[in-house]
Parts: sequence; C-alpha cells; structure tokens
Amino acid sequence: MYQFDTQIRVRYADTDQMGYVYYGNYSRYYEIARVESLRNLGLTYRELEEMGVMMPVLENHSTYKAPALYDELLTVRTIVSEMPGVRIKFNYEITNESNKLIHLGETLLVFVDMKSGRPCRMPDHMAKVLSPFFES
Repeated sequence: MYQFDTQIRVRYADTDQMGYVYYGNYSRYYEIARVESLRNLGLTYRELEEMGVMMPVLENHSTYKAPALYDELLTVRTIVSEMPGVRIKFNYEITNESNKLIHLGETLLVFVDMKSGRPCRMPDHMAKVLSPFFES
C-alpha cells in the first residue's frame, strides 16, 4: 500500500455562504493530493503525458462526515491500496486541524494511450516506482 499526506489551507473562495467548503471543491482537493502523491514518488503528470499516457477520471465518490471550514489546514491522505494495472484507484481521507476525520473520497482513473485514445497498461516507469509498496 502506498500513502502520502498533503496539506491544503481552505481559502475563502473555497467556501459557501455558511463558511463551509463547497462540495464541488473536494474533487479539486483530490486532484491536488493525487498530483502531489505522484510527485512524492518522483513522477509528475507532465511526465506521464510526455510518455504518451493520460489518466481521465472514471468514477468519483465522496462521503461528507463533517464540514471543512474557512482557513482550516486540512490534511488529505492519498492511499493506493492495490497495484494498478489499466486502472488506478485512489482513496482519500481528509482530516481537519484537530485530526478529526471529516471526509472520505475515492477516484478511479484509467490509463489511456494519447495516440490511440484506448486504455493501456500503467507506464513501466510508474510500475517501477510503485511496485516496492506492494511487495509481500
């Protein structure tokens, strides 16, 4: 299993009239955390695209436990619990400054060959950096 924590400060523009994070912003938080978790492995989305692979989102799920509030420093834990193949699933646990779990999320992405537009296997370089986290 691979996991990585990213911190995100809730900006005023992220909130609704009640001062809660607007529900649509959680998908953006997922993306920020996902990109940073790959960067932590030494791999960027830009490099994946240069390899000819893109990763569109197939599914996006959210469970709201408690609101995130303006100016809170959130910790988004990104978890990859199984070795990817053609698809990669990311799970997210978001906690507030009090370390209270306030949100759970999941995204399922697919690796797509940019030339053919067809699903493809995860790039070898990505498999190489992820495989140590899944060895028994």
